[in-house]
Amino acid sequence: MTRRELTEETIVAAPPNLREEGRLRVLQVLLATSTTSRPELVRLTGLSRATVSVLVADLIAAGLVVEENGAGGAAGAGEAENRSMGRPALPLALNSSVAYAIGADIGHAHVRVALCDVHGRPLWETSEAKEVDRAPHETLDLAADLVQRAIAENGVPRERVLGLGVGIAAPVDADGALSAEGIMPGWTGIRPGPELERRTGLATEMTNDANAGALAEHMYGAGRDTEDMVYIRLSAGIGAGVIAAGRLQLGAGGLAGEIGHLPAVRDGLVCRCGNRGCLETIASPVAVARLLQDSWGEPVAPSDLPSLLATGTPGTARVVEDTGEAVGRALAGLVTLLNPRLIVVGGDLAAIGEPLFEPIRRGIARYALPSAARQVSVVAGLLGSSAEVRGAAARALARAPQTLAVMSGAEAAEVLP
Repeated sequence: MTRRELTEETIVAAPPNLREEGRLRVLQVLLATSTTSRPELVRLTGLSRATVSVLVADLIAAGLVVEENGAGGAAGAGEAENRSMGRPALPLALNSSVAYAIGADIGHAHVRVALCDVHGRPLWETSEAKEVDRAPHETLDLAADLVQRAIAENGVPRERVLGLGVGIAAPVDADGALSAEGIMPGWTGIRPGPELERRTGLATEMTNDANAGALAEHMYGAGRDTEDMVYIRLSAGIGAGVIAAGRLQLGAGGLAGEIGHLPAVRDGLVCRCGNRGCLETIASPVAVARLLQDSWGEPVAPSDLPSLLATGTPGTARVVEDTGEAVGRALAGLVTLLNPRLIVVGGDLAAIGEPLFEPIRRGIARYALPSAARQVSVVAGLLGSSAEVRGAAARALARAPQTLAVMSGAEAAEVLP
């Protein structure tokens, strides 16, 4: 989350205790800005200088907040003495070990899990291949096992894990139910959130994987300085996450951004969603590999595409160019409707780089409103395969200020080292 995203709306209703309210406001700013100063806290919280000074002192004493030296570590006694002599105060930050969250990315063919600190930095991450679409209970068991490994192998006290955020390769309704018919056929009627809560004992939040990726790239990656952006994930499934005015847009029922199921080819292949000619049938890594395989009469895996392109294998460049133009044509509608500043490309196909991005740009330029097309840039995501797990974990980390604000100094001391 960028500093500009911290608005009155993000400083949510506080506990009735005024001291807790002040703590909440300070902690919300620190979570949103990573590091900040006391004067900035006064400006962003609306609290008085004296109040901020007292609250910060309390939070430092409780171990919730640290003052960082020039190397990024906590300040020692020498720095404290210098400040008492009138030297400038050091930047303030949340103690990185004060809380953690776990993110999970459940794709069509893998399960990835990461443990993140309170700033959203991954401390541990692993991925296992898994045929997910028709094996919901086995997949959820695997995800739960990886969550337990994340906690055990890092020695993190369970009481400091705020929760589990999960991105999944299917539309997620506002109430957490999946719209999985055809997309993940074995998951129809499954509610992964409650199932994972039962298996892990952690509060669980579900979101679509592309929305999780959009949130991560906006908070930590290529879109950190952009309030209006679209993240498109080009993997076994294709989806988009939309950030408008600094906020993730979910739509009336949580289903916004399903760009992979927009019609792209008249009378094309039947998509797993039940429609015909969807973008996903021609522009996913599986679809591109299948096209080359049918042409050559020999097996081609999606992971082979970057190397095939690099070695100039006949037909690969043409297929990639056609794919990029199709994606650009689909994105052109979003560019005209939403007028984003940035399109961030993630997922497996993003590894191809400019040979894919340039035809995407040409497709946008050809089919979008010209003025909107001139204002948008197309770039690769910075977080790679970690985007979805980091964004999912960020959903759980959003609760950190409320959780920490109600802790008294004594309670915090019992939890922290």
